[in-house]
Amino acid sequence: MDIRTDDIVRLKKKHPCGSFDWRVLHCGADFRLACCGCGHQVMLPRQTVEKNIRRLERGGEEIPFGQKH
Repeated sequence: MDIRTDDIVRLKKKHPCGSFDWRVLHCGADFRLACCGCGHQVMLPRQTVEKNIRRLERGGEEIPFGQKH
C-alpha cells in the first residue's frame, strides 16, 4: 500500500478525543501518526495500520486503495 508522509488516514476505531483521522508523520516498518483532533502522537506497526485503514486522503483528495484490478 502506498502511504506517504502528510497523508491523512481514517482508521476503524476512533481516538478517545473522538477523531477517526490521523496524519502520517513517518512511514517505514512502523508509522508515526498524529491525531487530527488533539495532536497526540503514536507509533504503530505497518501491519496494524494497513489492516485498520478505512480511507486514505492525499492533498485533500481521497485515494483509492486495496482494490483488485
